[in-house]
Amino acid sequence: MTFRSGLYPGLVTHTRTKPRRHALRYRIFMLLLDLDELAALDKGLKLFSLGRFNLVGFDPRRHGDGSATPLKQQVESQLAAAGIAHGGPIRILAMPRILGMGFNPLTVYYCHREDGALSAILYEVNNTFGERHSYLIPAEEAAPIVRQACDKGFYVSPFMDMDLAYSFRLRPPADEVQVLVDVDDAEGRVLAAGFVGERRELTDQALIRAWLGHPWMTVGVLAAIHWEALFIWMKGEKIRTRPPKPEWSVTVVPTARIAA
Repeated sequence: MTFRSGLYPGLVTHTRTKPRRHALRYRIFMLLLDLDELAALDKGLKLFSLGRFNLVGFDPRRHGDGSATPLKQQVESQLAAAGIAHGGPIRILAMPRILGMGFNPLTVYYCHREDGALSAILYEVNNTFGERHSYLIPAEEAAPIVRQACDKGFYVSPFMDMDLAYSFRLRPPADEVQVLVDVDDAEGRVLAAGFVGERRELTDQALIRAWLGHPWMTVGVLAAIHWEALFIWMKGEKIRTRPPKPEWSVTVVPTARIAA
């Protein structure tokens, strides 16, 4: 069986430019999951399970509002409330759970109109304190590279201020996928992070090859986050006080801002 969903091995880069430079890079693989295919993937693949233990898995309850409401229904409710066209496929780019473990700093939802055109991107952010917040930004025009921006409204890193702005540059998933995020303060670039990957068909054979190539991927991502935090702290960076979570789970950006 051939799926619209896919597998994307690739490279994560993460460069902090100030006040003290720090950089890391590591290889991971991500899944592109068509939310209409979740049940078929669960049934058709031996090494992938939905909400259950397996070599590779995806648990919808660890996304959105964490409820049993289908994830697509949750996202379409947010799109409808924001007055954004919907009714087409919603595909998400996310790190899978490996042997029951997983952490997604950023999950990207590609939301489409009934005619298949991209209508919005939803950026779902998790921090290491067990909190989650999303930014919903309309996609204004069809283009090879989607450029969007919004102000930061959710505490992520204890070493970064809140008065920052995000700029996103995305190449929607096809043979390749690209997600680049720049973080700026009033004086310029603070952080540049990104993921670039190449598509593979989502099969059991591809999953086992991906796992063999990245056997400690989930532990590695969490370790990389905490290792980087340790290095930044050792370089003398101060820890910022964590503010309360935003009142709303989703920040809607009324008009897509073109990233610089």
